[in-house]
Amino acid sequence: MSQVRIKICGMTRREDIHAAVACGADALGFVLWPGSGRAIEPARLAALSAEVAPFVTRVGLFVDADAASVEAALPYLDLLQFHGDESPEFCARFAKPWIKALRMRDGLDLEQAVRRYAGAGALLLDAYRPGVPGGTGETFDWSRIPGDLGKPVILAGGLTPDNVATAIARVAPYAVDVSGGVEARADGGALRHGIKDPARLRAFCHHVRAAGATTIHAATP
Repeated sequence: MSQVRIKICGMTRREDIHAAVACGADALGFVLWPGSGRAIEPARLAALSAEVAPFVTRVGLFVDADAASVEAALPYLDLLQFHGDESPEFCARFAKPWIKALRMRDGLDLEQAVRRYAGAGALLLDAYRPGVPGGTGETFDWSRIPGDLGKPVILAGGLTPDNVATAIARVAPYAVDVSGGVEARADGGALRHGIKDPARLRAFCHHVRAAGATTIHAATP
C-alpha cells in the first residue's frame, strides 16, 4: 500500500495555503460553488492558485456548474472535482483530470457508480445530507465501502485529527479529504468557514502520515 494522500479543501487565504503545504498536503481544494460558506470568486481563485507550490495539486470543486464557469477556472486548476449530478460526459468534456464525488445516501450502488464514472481518476465518498452537496462535517458508515472497489477512493465526510487514523485503518483509502475538521473555531465553538487552524492542520497531517506508515509497515512481508 502506498502513502495515503492528503487533500485540504475550502482554501480561501494565502496563509492557509502555505500552512497546508508546509504540513505536507498533496492537494488543495478551492470551492467554486456559490452556495458554500467557503466559496471563492474566479478572480480570487486566480490569485490563490499562484500561491500554491509546485507538485501540489490545485483542485476546483463544482456543483452542477455550467460549462462556461468551469472553463473560466481551468487555467488555475490541475484537477476538477464534481460534487453534483453531473453526467460522465459533462465531467470529461474539459480535457482535465477529474474526480466524482458521491454522497453515501441509502441505496447508492457504488459498483454501478464505478462503471458509470469509469473515466474518473477516483471517487470521493462523502456523507449524505438532503439538499447539501458536501461540507456537512458528518461521517458515514465506512463499512459500506467495498474492500476492492476497482477505483481509488478519496474518503471525506467529518474527518478530524481525532478520527482520521481510525478511518485510514478501516478503509485504507487512496486519499483523505478534510475541510471543516481543520478549521478555526469562533468563540462558542462555531466553525470559521474557510479559515484554517494551523495547529489542527499539523495534527491532521501528522496523524495521516503516522497511520499510513503503520499500514505500510503492517503490509510489508
